[in-house]
Amino acid sequence: MSTSKPRVVKDYEKLDPAVLEQIKLAYPMGFRRHLVEFKNAQGDIVSALPFETDDRYYLVRMTIKQAVRFIEEDEDYDEDGNLKPKVRKAYTAKHEGDEDDDLGFDDDEDLGFGEDELGGDEDGLGGDTVSLDDDMDVVDPSSL
Repeated sequence: MSTSKPRVVKDYEKLDPAVLEQIKLAYPMGFRRHLVEFKNAQGDIVSALPFETDDRYYLVRMTIKQAVRFIEEDEDYDEDGNLKPKVRKAYTAKHEGDEDDDLGFDDDEDLGFGEDELGGDEDGLGGDTVSLDDDMDVVDPSSL
């Protein structure tokens, strides 16, 4: 995957509700199996859920424990951890026409990203200038 989109790391709880709905559509069976690990700017290993919109590539920060808890506590998911059919239908209708509705992720697919797949230039930022909110960081793709 080579992209020139800004790469953003953000906490799940701080995401826009519309982005959360799209993430739920992309991961209707939960997040835990789709987490990737990378080194942040401080050199710490962080886990995150990858998600791409038309204008950004997100790494949504969460641990495995948080990923499980988010699904357990979210009323949009049933007791088995699956997005409820009514919710899925409503979100699909709401976001119809969004290219993000089906990102082509198989629920059992390994989404590990290697350096070569992320592209970018030597500083790892792909040459993009990104304006960040206080709760957002740019991730160095070479750390993935």
